[in-house]
Amino acid sequence: MLTTIAIILLILWLIGVIALPSIGGLIYILLVVAIILFLIRIIRGQNPVK
Repeated sequence: MLTTIAIILLILWLIGVIALPSIGGLIYILLVVAIILFLIRIIRGQNPVK
């Protein structure tokens, strides 16, 4: 689930950087949060793509 969210956010971030630079920053922050949550799940030993 988190992987799907991270991929969607990555795509939206790329669109935001190219088309709407003001929205790209917000999506970048959400992408970073998704990656941090993904890494926390890996560190805790849980399935990161559950």
